[in-house]
Amino acid sequence: MPLLLTTKLDHNHHHSETPTDRLSLTAEERVRSRHPFVTEGGREVYVQLKRGTQLQGGDRLQAEDGSLVVEIVAKPEQVMAVTTSHRLDLLEAAYHLGNRHVPLEISETHLYLLPDPVLRDMLHQRGLEVIEVQRSFQPQAGAYESPSSHSHGAGHHHHH
Repeated sequence: MPLLLTTKLDHNHHHSETPTDRLSLTAEERVRSRHPFVTEGGREVYVQLKRGTQLQGGDRLQAEDGSLVVEIVAKPEQVMAVTTSHRLDLLEAAYHLGNRHVPLEISETHLYLLPDPVLRDMLHQRGLEVIEVQRSFQPQAGAYESPSSHSHGAGHHHHH
């Protein structure tokens, strides 16, 4: 019987609750609010969170019975890295991808998104450089999600 992971610990509890296992998930898997997984330690767990919960690397989930704290790891996956020497072109690309509701990770120099040949062609036509890389993918939370519901890397303070 899998352990139920039902509580997402807020970031204030991170220091008091040491993770006892890790769960590596892709960006798509981190938005599944009800799904079975196997931790890195081989434990069967069932994530059962409030619908719409979006997990980020570094988040921690606690088992219903309190016996386990699992740290979420953003599993490296194949993504398109988009860049250009012209910042305005990158901003325009982010705007057009946002209009298509494409999950998008934004940094000062790059946009990251899941591989898509149609989008790759559009970005190339706009004069952007697009390469595929293997990395963790942490797309921005949706416009209507609470900014505190997800973490950011150093220096990234993008709130809607």
